[in-house]
Amino acid sequence: MTQLDERKLDPAIALASLDETAPREPHRLFALKHGDSFAVADAYGDIRGVGDGFFRDDTRVLSEFRLTVGGRSTSLLGASLSQDNVLFTTNLTNLPIESIGGRPIPQGAIHIERVRLIWQDRLYERLTLSNYSQEHSSLRLSLRFAADFRDMFEVRGSTRPKRGTARTAEIGKNTVMLRYEGLDKVERTSAISFSQVPDELTAERADFFIAVTKRSRKTLYVEVGTEIADAPERERFRAAAARARFGMRAKRRHGATLHSSGRVFNDWIERARADVALLTTELATGPYPYAGIPWFSTAFGRDGVISALQMLWLNPGLARGVLGFLAQHQATETSPFSDSQPGKIMHETRKGEMTALSELPFGRYYGGVDTTPLYVHLACAYADRTGDMESVDALWPSLCAAAEWIETASQPTGFVTYRRAAESGLANQGWKDSFDSVFHADGRIPKGPIALVEVQGYVFAAFQGLAKLARLRDETEKAEAWEKRAEEIRQRVESQFWIEELGYYALALDGDGEPCKVRTSNAGHLLYVGLPDPDRARIVADQLLSASFSSGWGLRTLADDAIFFNPMSYHNGSIWPHDTAICAAGLARYGIRDNVVRLMSGTFESAVHFNMRLPELFCGFTRAPGEAPIAYPVACLPQAWSAGSAFMLMQACLGLQIDGWTGEIQVTRPRLPIGIDNLVVRHLAVAGASVDLTFQRVGDRVGAFLADRHEGLVPLVVRS
Repeated sequence: MTQLDERKLDPAIALASLDETAPREPHRLFALKHGDSFAVADAYGDIRGVGDGFFRDDTRVLSEFRLTVGGRSTSLLGASLSQDNVLFTTNLTNLPIESIGGRPIPQGAIHIERVRLIWQDRLYERLTLSNYSQEHSSLRLSLRFAADFRDMFEVRGSTRPKRGTARTAEIGKNTVMLRYEGLDKVERTSAISFSQVPDELTAERADFFIAVTKRSRKTLYVEVGTEIADAPERERFRAAAARARFGMRAKRRHGATLHSSGRVFNDWIERARADVALLTTELATGPYPYAGIPWFSTAFGRDGVISALQMLWLNPGLARGVLGFLAQHQATETSPFSDSQPGKIMHETRKGEMTALSELPFGRYYGGVDTTPLYVHLACAYADRTGDMESVDALWPSLCAAAEWIETASQPTGFVTYRRAAESGLANQGWKDSFDSVFHADGRIPKGPIALVEVQGYVFAAFQGLAKLARLRDETEKAEAWEKRAEEIRQRVESQFWIEELGYYALALDGDGEPCKVRTSNAGHLLYVGLPDPDRARIVADQLLSASFSSGWGLRTLADDAIFFNPMSYHNGSIWPHDTAICAAGLARYGIRDNVVRLMSGTFESAVHFNMRLPELFCGFTRAPGEAPIAYPVACLPQAWSAGSAFMLMQACLGLQIDGWTGEIQVTRPRLPIGIDNLVVRHLAVAGASVDLTFQRVGDRVGAFLADRHEGLVPLVVRS
C-alpha cells in the first residue's frame, strides 16, 4: 500500500500522528483564500503547524503564527468570517497576567481584536488592543512565527528522504525574511513585516512592549508576503481590504441569485454562494472553482465539473470557464506515471516542489476514470442551458478526442474501466478513491480493471449529449453512431450491473466480470443521468430513501448492512452533500420530488449545525432527536461541490430546466423547501434576456410566474 492510499483510507491518520493536541474539527477552523494562496487558522487566529498554515502555490509559507499577551495565551470571546468570506475576525481577552512592571492585570481587562485578510499572495493582519480597566497597563505582546516551507503533500503525511535547504533568517529593524531553497532550485520566501519596531526580534519571535492607557487602544499591523513590505500601516490594510471586497463582490454578481421568505434559509444560501465565489479562481481560461481548503485548493477535473453542473442553471459562465481550462490541459500523450492517454481529461494539477521534482505524479495527473465522460456531459449540458453553439464549435475537437478516449477505454469489455498505470498513482479512480471503497460483498478487494457503475452512467449521458450536438452540426453519421453507443451502454448496464436478488445495481464489475454486489449511493448517479427504466429507478429510489441509506441528515455512501460499513469512514458510510444532491437530482428526474424536499430539509438542517457551511463530508450516524450531525475530523471546509449542493438541491425541488435552444423556462411539479412559502430567482439569464422568476406556495400547491417587468420575452411552461 502506498502512502497515498493510506491517506485516502483515512486522512486523519497522518495528522493524528503529528500532534495529538492539534485542532481537528474543520467547523472550528477558519479559511481565507485569494488566487493560489490560502490560510487556515483556529478560532484564536493562531496557526499551529499541523494541517493549518498560510499556503502559497501548494507550499506552506507560514507554519506557525501564535499570539500571546503577557506571556500567556488568550481567552476566546468569539470568531467569525465576514459574509463575503474576505475578513476573518476573532475577539479575545487576556487571562490573568502581570504588566511589564509586575502589577497584576485581571482577566478581561484587555480586549484583543485580530482582523485578517489575503490579497494577491499577501496576508494582512490588524491587531487592536483596547484597555477597559481603570488602570494604565504596559504589557508584552508576542507573535511567534515559523515557515517550514513544506509541500502540501508533506503536510498531508507524505515523507521525503531529502529536503531542500533552509537559509539563515535575515532580521531587519522591523522585518524578518525566511528563505528556503528547494531541491528543484526554486527559492521560496516568507517576509514578515511589522508596523512598529519590535522591542525584541529574533528569527522566530517578535515582542512588543505596549503601553495602553485606560479607555484607550493601540493597533499593530503585520504583513506576510514574498517580499518585505513598505511599512505596514492602516491605509495599506484598508486598501487591501477594499480591493479584496470589491473583487469578491464582482465574483458574487455573476449569475442569478436566490431569495426566499426564510431568513435562516437565506443565510445558508448566501454562505453557499459566498463559498463558491471564494473558491473560484480567475484563470486565463475563465473562472474555475478550486475543490476545497485546505487539501484541495487547486483545479481538480471532477470537482470542477460537478461544481459547474450544480451552478449551471444559475451561472453558466462557470461551466464555460471549467470547460476552457480542461480542454486546454487535455492529455495528448501516453504516460504511465501521470496516467495520461490522448484525449483524457485532467484529474488534478499541483504547483509544489514534490510534483515539480516528479516525486509524485500530481503536477498534472490524469488518474480519474470519470472525469472525461463528465467533461463531455458538462459541455452538452452547457449547450442545452445556453444554446451557445460558438463555444461548442470551439470545443468540438476536444470533445471528439474525449469521445475517442472513452471508446478506447471501453475495450475490450464495452465498459470504461480503470487500473492505475503506476504504483505512485491512485488505486481507485472514481470519486470514491479510498483504497477500500470498491469491494465485494464478502470484503474481497477486486482485481482490475474495474468498471464502476456510475461511470457507465456518465458515459451514457456523454454519448447521448454528443449525438444531439452532432445533429445540430449536421454530422449525421457521428450522431447515429453515438446514439447507438448510448443505447448499447444502457442495455449493457441493465443486463450486467442489475442484481435481481438485491433489487439494486452492483457497485462495479471486477476484472473477471464478477459484480461487486454491494449497495452504494453510486447507483443514485444512474438516476441523475436517466439511465434506468422507470420501474428499476423506483426500486433504487425506495432503497436510497430507506433507513439503510437515509440518515436524516443526508444519504450515506454505503448501505448500513455492508461488510465495510463505518459511518466514521471517508467513503464507506459517511455523508457527502454533493453525493446526496446528485442522488436527489436523480430522484427529481423520475418525479420523486416530495422526497427531494425532505433531503433538502435534512441537508439545510445539517448546514445550520455546521454554522451554515456544509463540509466536504460528515459522519453517517442516524439522526437522533436533539443531536447534531457529527463532523468528520479532517474534512475540507469550505468545499466547492458541498457549497454547490444547495443549488442542485434547490433546482431539483423547483423542477426547473432552461432550454437554451428555444429560450424557454420549464417548470415541472415545483416544490418549495419545508418552511419556505416564497422564493424568487433574480436575474436569471435566458437566451439573452434577464428575468425574475417567483415561486409561491398556495395551499398545498406551488405556483411559478415571471415578474411583470423583465428584460426580454421568455416563455414559461409550468407542468403540474
